[in-house]
Amino acid sequence: MASSALGRGSRVLMAAGKAASASAAAKAPPRSNMGIMKVVPVSPVLGNFLGTSEASRSLAVKKVWEYVKLHNLQNPANKKEIFCDETLKTIFSGKDTVGFPEIARLLSQHFIKSSA
Repeated sequence: MASSALGRGSRVLMAAGKAASASAAAKAPPRSNMGIMKVVPVSPVLGNFLGTSEASRSLAVKKVWEYVKLHNLQNPANKKEIFCDETLKTIFSGKDTVGFPEIARLLSQHFIKSSA
């Protein structure tokens, strides 16, 4: 009998906790508008590649990888490297090949810093 009474009480406490966390979540800014998910203005060069004047960093990397796979530009001998065609050279500072660690660094120059 004591365990069933305890069970009913914990359900009430859990329901109160869920309601409190739901109201706190409603007040917090959406996580998709922070960090690499934040949509910011991009350079005209990257904008032409992406087809938009604003993008998140994660979207830009995703679109680059879609392009690489579509055009079969990944080095078969070294999967961590991509061959740049003329389109990719425009966004990767004219480089012929780019490795994984370089992609984010080379794309970062295309994201316009806000003054806020």
